[in-house]
Amino acid sequence: MSAKIRLQRHGSKKRPFYFIVVADSRAPRDGKFIQKLGTYNPLTVPATIQLDRQKALEWLNKGATPTDTVRRILSFKGVLYLKHLLRGVSLGLFDDAAAMEKFTKWSAEHEAQVKRRQEEAYRQKRARRVGPGRRPERKAEGNGGGEG
Repeated sequence: MSAKIRLQRHGSKKRPFYFIVVADSRAPRDGKFIQKLGTYNPLTVPATIQLDRQKALEWLNKGATPTDTVRRILSFKGVLYLKHLLRGVSLGLFDDAAAMEKFTKWSAEHEAQVKRRQEEAYRQKRARRVGPGRRPERKAEGNGGGEG
């Protein structure tokens, strides 16, 4: 039995919402799964991802293969980077404390970048929206009739 880390679709038509699950590779997409690792909502800007890093790392170390989309999600959340650092620890390149220090530094930078993206998206959304009580500006090009 080969395990895959993949997305399980939920949500209504044209409103996708996904569970990130570990499932047998032979099971159907929305069928039986072994363990739920988190959720993924692609409709928000940026996409909302809630993931249990420890469980995902545990399954990767057991040999579960992620699908392409889940691989991108795991990379975004730092699970693959953490696996890379822990491999360096096992090879004796550096100690566990140095690995965790590198990961926390990366995580802080990444969270700041995500927060900037969220604020920028919110700012753009507010700029597009016309506030209550304000009317959109119209062009004043004559009285709307023929030649005046």
